[in-house]
Amino acid sequence: MSKHGYETGRLNLPFVGHCTFGKQPICLEWDKIEADVAILGAPFDMGTQYRAGARFGPRSIREASTLFSFGHGGAYDFEDDITYLPVDKVRMVDIGDADIIHTDTINSHANIETGVRAILKAGALPVVLGGDHSVHIPCIRAFDDQPPVHIIHIDAHLDFVDERHGVRYGHGNPLRRASEMSHVTGFTQMGIRNVSSSNREDYQAARDAGSDILSVRDVRRLGTEGVLARIPEGVRYYATVDVDGFDPSIAPGTGTPSHGGFLYYEVLELFQGLAKRGDIVGIDFVEVAPDYDQSGSTAFLAAQFLMNVLGFIFHERDQRAG
Repeated sequence: MSKHGYETGRLNLPFVGHCTFGKQPICLEWDKIEADVAILGAPFDMGTQYRAGARFGPRSIREASTLFSFGHGGAYDFEDDITYLPVDKVRMVDIGDADIIHTDTINSHANIETGVRAILKAGALPVVLGGDHSVHIPCIRAFDDQPPVHIIHIDAHLDFVDERHGVRYGHGNPLRRASEMSHVTGFTQMGIRNVSSSNREDYQAARDAGSDILSVRDVRRLGTEGVLARIPEGVRYYATVDVDGFDPSIAPGTGTPSHGGFLYYEVLELFQGLAKRGDIVGIDFVEVAPDYDQSGSTAFLAAQFLMNVLGFIFHERDQRAG
């Protein structure tokens, strides 16, 4: 039999079957998760201040991810000469979506938090597909009984608004809410640029909370190694990635596009280095809005990025263990 199983198993092409993330098995009983990675959809976009539509982000990312299902053998990268995500070493499941209650932010967020807590209880790494960036709030809150984390934040916007007209849990607030949690030890916020949703006082509040704020031009000036040297080493990282951190020329499908953003490898290489520097223990990828993504390129970017980063995480964990 072929070591890849192609001769005896189904070919299972990307356009065949159900659109789970990477065509991985489904586990809808959240108390029976047995995996190293669990994917949770958070189709919530009631925190947006401008263009809605990110509620359909999880569906679009899952559909795009079928292209990266890699058959039966894992994902071979010829530049690294490594087969990432080998099926005999990394178990991945898709646990479906948190239930969203229209107009009810608090209970919708609570349902997302319940899903992340179930993943953590099972000892798996949570990967949450947003949804708008407000879903980061319940995601990071679910880590309150875990060891501390340093947040790695990719975004065009600082998202450090405290409160506006009573709104505390919108997509401009998530990093401010995270800063109020005792298990969050600091932040590295990258890609922040131009006119932002946060004012001068919010930037100072972020710095006071232990944030290192880097624009796209800062990151390019420092280079990958220079940026990594500024990030605490040997700690646990939680990554929250807003797709508008990437340039809209490669990721147009988002509600708040901002020109002057990152290109794909700029962020991917940072995460490859980050996986060597410490342990990435959770990820949310947010603000993909497929209605503005005519070619599907934004969803493909999200899926490809997540697959690659998961490969880096588990390869480095295996290297440290071995």
